[in-house]
Amino acid sequence: MEMEMEELVPLVGKSSSTEMVKLECVRRHIPSASSALVVGSILGFIQAVFLIFAANPVLNYMGVDSNSPMLKPARQYLTLRSLGAPAVLLSLAVQGVFRGFKDTKTPLYATIVGDVANIILDPILMFVFHMGVRGAAIAHVVSQYLISLILLWKLNKQVDLLTSGVKDLRFGQFLKNGFLLLVRVIAATFCVTLAAALAARQGPTTMAAFQVCLQIWLAASLLADGLAVAGQAILASAFARKDHSKAVATASRVLQFGSRIFTKDINVLQLISLGIPFVAVTQPINALAFVFDGVNYGASDFAYSAYSMVLVALVSILCLFLLSSHGFVGIWVALSVFMSLRALVGFWRIGTGMGPWSFLRE
Repeated sequence: MEMEMEELVPLVGKSSSTEMVKLECVRRHIPSASSALVVGSILGFIQAVFLIFAANPVLNYMGVDSNSPMLKPARQYLTLRSLGAPAVLLSLAVQGVFRGFKDTKTPLYATIVGDVANIILDPILMFVFHMGVRGAAIAHVVSQYLISLILLWKLNKQVDLLTSGVKDLRFGQFLKNGFLLLVRVIAATFCVTLAAALAARQGPTTMAAFQVCLQIWLAASLLADGLAVAGQAILASAFARKDHSKAVATASRVLQFGSRIFTKDINVLQLISLGIPFVAVTQPINALAFVFDGVNYGASDFAYSAYSMVLVALVSILCLFLLSSHGFVGIWVALSVFMSLRALVGFWRIGTGMGPWSFLRE
């Protein structure tokens, strides 16, 4: 991976137009890119099969019991949408490759095309063809495959994806870092999923209010993800060149930026009014948490990111079980603790000058 980064640094670092033309015309051989696509496709297929055949147990765990009127539409939506899992993971893998090139425009344009297709197909399939939630799921699946096809088409122009033999794919290092990140993602996702499950068990009104607040919370928080991506790409190049001054400057700047950063049901609206203050108050914390993630990823500090998230998740899960007895507000207090701990462990690594940041103590 380091050798590949060293090969990429001079290519993406030059500013002359001649160099950029060369970059676009020459198809490079990058084993980790091929590895990412293979692993993403396999994991996507496994995820799709699991969700299709385990839809009922998953929904039961989420609080939708066998007698619930939500079970049938939820099962239809989950099984159909799971067909898009291979495309989702494949497109995420390709976006990671483009981030390595410091190319954030291509994923943006591909995502816009896919989202526009989703927006157009949603009302047509749901209301014109009277497909309901099945139409929403199909629209999402079509949009995800459209995004992945566009990204693969653009990536194939820059990278030779098909000539790598199995020995050249370097699965060992890729799977090691990939496994650490997978552990981190599972830990973080489990906390949010558990919160949703606990909200669902308190009834459809609480669940509806929770989902509205959660979508607002995630949408606002993900605005900081752009800073995290930029910091990750620039820091990866800086560490590959051992340019510690640039690494410090980049981390400081993105953290400065990061720190600044659907219903008519009366009962649902009342609960939403209780959740929105938590959504608003935690936004500075959420922004810092996302930016610290990107900074530590850029420093290839995957082991710390994974293990610290597991610890944060364990504490947060305990808080969720203890505080969920206080209802809707208790769940949001626990989620606020979760994001605060995420930001804290991210700051702790850099603030103490540990791991790849040890040069700060010199």
